[in-house]
Amino acid sequence: MIKAAGLTKTFGKTVAVDGVSLQVGKGVIFGLVGPDGAGKTTLIRMICGLITPDRGEVSLMGYPAAEIEKARKSMGYMPQRFSLYGDLTVMENINFFGSLYKLDRDTINRRAGEILAVTGLLNFKKRFADNLSGGMKQKLALTCSLVTRPGMLVLDEPTYGVDPESRKEFWKILYRLNKEGMTILVSTPYMDEAELCKQVAFINKGKITAIGSPSSLKKDFGFKIFEIRAGTRDPEIFNGLPVLKDVSFYGDKFHVAVKDPAAALPAIGEWLAGKNVEMMSCKEVEPSMEDVFVSLAEKEVL
Repeated sequence: MIKAAGLTKTFGKTVAVDGVSLQVGKGVIFGLVGPDGAGKTTLIRMICGLITPDRGEVSLMGYPAAEIEKARKSMGYMPQRFSLYGDLTVMENINFFGSLYKLDRDTINRRAGEILAVTGLLNFKKRFADNLSGGMKQKLALTCSLVTRPGMLVLDEPTYGVDPESRKEFWKILYRLNKEGMTILVSTPYMDEAELCKQVAFINKGKITAIGSPSSLKKDFGFKIFEIRAGTRDPEIFNGLPVLKDVSFYGDKFHVAVKDPAAALPAIGEWLAGKNVEMMSCKEVEPSMEDVFVSLAEKEVL
């Protein structure tokens, strides 16, 4: 559905996207994952034709670059920031957006009713957009992008800054759309959302560092992860311990990445004992997408 080859974009001396190539197959949820400033938005805007790449080209839905406008008529796009009109009601925003695509009023009303029922906004048709919660605004933006019934949906960090419960509801909607056959490209800074994608591409400093399914990326991680609970909440307690490849702290537990557990585990125990800190528990756990991403990001820095 999407083929990007060698996409590059610079702004002054800053290389926002650096030679990115990727393919998004039909009927998948493809996640573009990376930290703020990684190049996700610039890449998506090039794919959607909103900005022109310095080098490289994009083909959509089988259409080559020269005919790409034909494909964009069947693509829905939801930008990173809420860009609808706050002084219009939910239904007025939908009508305005549908009219831009030359849809007649009956078609817009029929499709809006179907989509609003799915997104849970059916009872808020007359509410001004400015009076919606953050999660409801995102659902309205999604509704507007779906009113044309696109075959492919592109979303740029659709749940950024939204509360966890609204994020869950939003992803349930995406799964329903995907189950009905829609191809979805979504960017996100959240690793738990990366777990929900069928394919994931990690982008950092404008470059793709890895592509694969969440399960394959975790399988190829290369390190063992141990979850440690200790009598301290000092996130820097393991600083300086050379046998650890990485350490993350999650509220009341540490995730440590090690290459050689036989050497690392005794060293961890001795390290904590030397600091008069009790190790309450230690168990091996499956790597998370957060663990994978941190490792990939560190490799890029090195």
